[in-house]
Amino acid sequence: MSIVHFEGLGQFQQDNATLHASRVATKWLQEHCSDFRHFHWPPKSPEMNIIEDIWDALLRAAEKRSPLPCTPMDLLTALQDSWCEFPPGYLQTPVESMPRHFASLLRAHGGPTRY
Repeated sequence: MSIVHFEGLGQFQQDNATLHASRVATKWLQEHCSDFRHFHWPPKSPEMNIIEDIWDALLRAAEKRSPLPCTPMDLLTALQDSWCEFPPGYLQTPVESMPRHFASLLRAHGGPTRY
């Protein structure tokens, strides 16, 4: 975090899925809480994280490549190339959808929402 956000403005987010809320993960977050700000998402609400959609799109694009990536370096290259091939403004749609998603989450009182 300090490399990417050397001015101390970085913020860590996670969706509080069971795996991310394990004792080990929780302990690590507590031990490193002074290194970054931790944005608390509602429990088990991955639909609120646009990063999931972006990863899905990147992985689908990489899977369509020929030849398929066979090594970790091939996969990295395929993901980077796929990122560069996204149309201009690709991220605008998920970013603009966030207020609507947050409103749904509030109406559901933090519970599951329809995507």
